[in-house]
Amino acid sequence: MTSTSQVITCKAAVCWKVGEGVKVEEIQVDPPKSNEVRLKMLCSSICHTDISSIQGSPMFNFYPLALGHEGVGVVETVGDEVKSVKEGDTVIPTYIEECQECENCISGKSNLCMTCPVRLTGLMPDNTSRMSCRGQRLYHPSSCATWSEYTVIDAKLLVKVDPSIDPAHASFISCGFSTGYGAAWKEAKVESGSSVAVFGLGAVGLGVISAAKMLGATKIIGIDINDMKREKGEAFGMTHFINPSNSHKSSSALVKELSGGMGVDYSFECTGVDPLLTESLEATKVGSGKTIILGLGNEPYVSLGLFTIAFGRTLKGSMFGGLKPKSDLPILADKCINQEFPLQELFTHEVQLTDIEQAFELLKQPNCVKVVIKIYYYSKNRIKKR
Repeated sequence: MTSTSQVITCKAAVCWKVGEGVKVEEIQVDPPKSNEVRLKMLCSSICHTDISSIQGSPMFNFYPLALGHEGVGVVETVGDEVKSVKEGDTVIPTYIEECQECENCISGKSNLCMTCPVRLTGLMPDNTSRMSCRGQRLYHPSSCATWSEYTVIDAKLLVKVDPSIDPAHASFISCGFSTGYGAAWKEAKVESGSSVAVFGLGAVGLGVISAAKMLGATKIIGIDINDMKREKGEAFGMTHFINPSNSHKSSSALVKELSGGMGVDYSFECTGVDPLLTESLEATKVGSGKTIILGLGNEPYVSLGLFTIAFGRTLKGSMFGGLKPKSDLPILADKCINQEFPLQELFTHEVQLTDIEQAFELLKQPNCVKVVIKIYYYSKNRIKKR
């Protein structure tokens, strides 16, 4: 396009109805409005939330969907009132804002901005969409749609990063890995010398392990039914591994065996599997154990063992691991550039955007952690499609 004020026709992954899967379609992306930015996506990756949206999530029950919320891109066009970024900047899109003025932003008790709450409408703040396909408005579950060559997002949801950052690694820290890392760092505030149990060793769980190690936890127990996750967990700092399918005992009982019979100080439920919520609570110490829930299933309500929580344990929810995008995400981006955690261990598979349907088959392989969706990559300081 020679004029950035025009509508762009490009490729994107679209889900037309619940359970149908995704199809690569030609879509139209409008120019950004005054406080918005249009991005040219470098790459994206798949998060479990995207899969839930395809299968039918209680949070995102509207179609057709332009999917994807993990990713990194370059600013292609800015709205008239945007001052925070300019054309050519490398940015990470997020779904949480930080006004730095409301009660939550100032207190430090929560990363959920009260001035600009998380949007679950699938639309822009003015309740319209900048994306369409075959004449139909496209919704986007998490304030943007990153499985697209171009996307439009509210400028307040962008975090500028150093252009030298590895695009795939930038995509990983835009949601999954950072959610886990932040949960240990900001939500649980894991203490030095403490014990930790992590249920589910995907990108979120590995993020928890990485932060727990950084914070000085001495016992970090990873729980997964896939034995191939042991090596990944150890790369990030896991000290013990449990595959509950190899035992007739419950996961919580196995954790207690590794923690002197008392349980751990902190546990993190990263799978979204309903029965594991009670198991993760049971795995913690009576009276003081703290569990952070990070995995979200497809059901709006789950059962919970009443006596498990009645004995003084704490259960806490979390969005984006308690991280504030403007304050905290740049810290993780710097750690990423300085290679302070082995994000290459997450990168197991990659596909072109046009082959995104293959990505869901790759996710079924036992050695798969993250699938990178290649869109545009940097090459000698210019954007090059490959």
